[in-house]
Formats: sequence, C-alpha cells, structure tokens
Amino acid sequence: MIISQMLASGGLWLNLGGTEILLDPGPGSIVQAKKRRLNPENLSAIIVSHRHLDHSADANIMVEAMTQGGLRKHGAFFAPLEALETEPVIFNYLRRRLERIEPLSAGRSYNIGNANFSTPVRHIHGAENYGFVFHTDKHKVACITDTSYFPELAQHYRSDLLIMNVVFLEPKTGINADDMPIQHLCLPVVERLVKEIKPQAAVITHFGMGMWRARPEKIAAELTRKTGVRVIAARDGMKFSLTALEEIK
Repeated sequence: MIISQMLASGGLWLNLGGTEILLDPGPGSIVQAKKRRLNPENLSAIIVSHRHLDHSADANIMVEAMTQGGLRKHGAFFAPLEALETEPVIFNYLRRRLERIEPLSAGRSYNIGNANFSTPVRHIHGAENYGFVFHTDKHKVACITDTSYFPELAQHYRSDLLIMNVVFLEPKTGINADDMPIQHLCLPVVERLVKEIKPQAAVITHFGMGMWRARPEKIAAELTRKTGVRVIAARDGMKFSLTALEEIK
C-alpha cells in the first residue's frame, strides 16, 4: 500500500488538550500535513512505534519542520531503543535540534505538555514495537499498532476510543521477504478485540490490499453489527473529535 500510495501513509496527528503530537510519520507525512493544513511547527512531539519504513520514513523531515529547520530547539521524540541505536531513524544532526529524546519501553508513562501516554506492553512484531494509550481529562484513546495477536492485548488497551492497525482480511502465517514471521492483526482478531475491550467507538486503519479490496467501510459496518460498537473505517484526511464519544453514549 505504501508503494502504490492508494492510501496515504503519513501517520496520525493528535490534538490532546492543545498539545499536538504526530504518531508514526510514514512516507509522505510532510506532504499530507501541508495538504491538510496541519502546521508541523505546532507539534510538541513525534512518536515512532517502530523502525519500519511505513511508520518512520518521514521522521527526519518532520523533525526538521517541527524545529523550523533548526532555527529553534524544540519538541520531543519518542521511539524504541532499537530505532534510536541499532538502526537509527533520526540523523545525528537533527537530534541536537530536539529538546529531548526518550526511548520507549513496556510499562512506562510519558508526559508531553498537556498530554500523557503509556506504552503498556511490547508487541510481537519483526521490530521492537509498542502500542499507546493516550489519556485526557475525560477519555482514554488506545492505539494498537502492528502486532501478532496475543491474549493479553485486550486488557492492556481498555479505552473509550480504540484505534487498530488491521492489515489482513484473514489470518495469515508464513515468512516475508525479509525472512521474518508475518505479524499483523487480521479482521477476525479485530472483531474479537472489539468485543473484549468494548470501547465506545473503534477505528480500523493501516489496511493491506485485501482489506482495501473488500471495502473497509463495508467491513466497518459489519463489525458494528456484530459487536454492537460503532466501528469506523479510516480514510485519508479523516478527523475524529473526542466530543463525538459523548454523543455515542
């Protein structure tokens, strides 16, 4: 999908209590930000869940933009230690422009301006990877990034709004071109997670080609019917206001 750009791969842009955060700036993040009239200079932090290109390819240019081309020392950068040291996703000269760089690890909490988030558990994936739970005054927003399913997932991501990366339509096993196990969520597992977590609303995103061909909006409608939870298929440029959760109640 990132090679075809049938769907944009720029990441998620969060505004939590006025604190703006970019999550997983994949290829085209800077272009999509400008297209959506989002100003990188307003970012307080960039978070990378893991070092794979579809989650980190535009990390450097977004740091460049967040720091006004290095004119100001500004912002925080969060990523797993593997993405900071083993195969760094950030150039050395850009690190000096950041106010702080923090490695992610399981069971920790972090603060950014008016926002805070936690990384409850390390995921099962080809690279060191974490999901996130963002906390606001009224709501918890959970993001389950790339991972194989494991039984503890539901307990770690109890939330009001649940965002999940759903790559496959059906379970898929085997080895990819990098000789790594295929480790992503599929639709049946996502249905199970929605039923177990019971959020007020759920958003599915990060579709593989099979999911895309099966029409994500149709899949979301069927998940809503089966789970009793409002499920939304993400689309390029989509906005979701947390105030909508009050209406869903």
